Amino acid sequence: MSGSEWTDPRPMSPHLQIWKWHWTMAASIFHRVTGVGNYLGAFLISVWVISIAAGPEAYGVVEGIMLSPVGQILLFFWLTSLLFHFANGIRHMIWDGPKAGFNPKTASAWSVFNFAFAIVAAATIWSLATNLF
Repeated sequence: MSGSEWTDPRPMSPHLQIWKWHWTMAASIFHRVTGVGNYLGAFLISVWVISIAAGPEAYGVVEGIMLSPVGQILLFFWLTSLLFHFANGIRHMIWDGPKAGFNPKTASAWSVFNFAFAIVAAATIWSLATNLF
């Protein structure tokens, strides 16, 4: 069938312009993004560990980067990424195991909880780690 014979006015495949965004969709996409971010964060931690073995000068350079404002922001985002990925992974295990939570309202509530948990837990851990409490 050539393109000129297509009579259906709908697009041939769904795309983001026709999907109505919802929490579950955002959580699914964010879960994949945080998975990639966690790999990058693990790489940075391995650079930090290697710098310890390389000596005081190398460690000082990496420590200076991690203690800079940009380094602190990256570490906070990585912590948030780890916590979101952890919470969303539990949701996926529940979906795979007892098959609970497939109701759209329940799935959306879990998604909102995962985002809230990641932000609140990261802020709490960060505050405790930096002695702000």
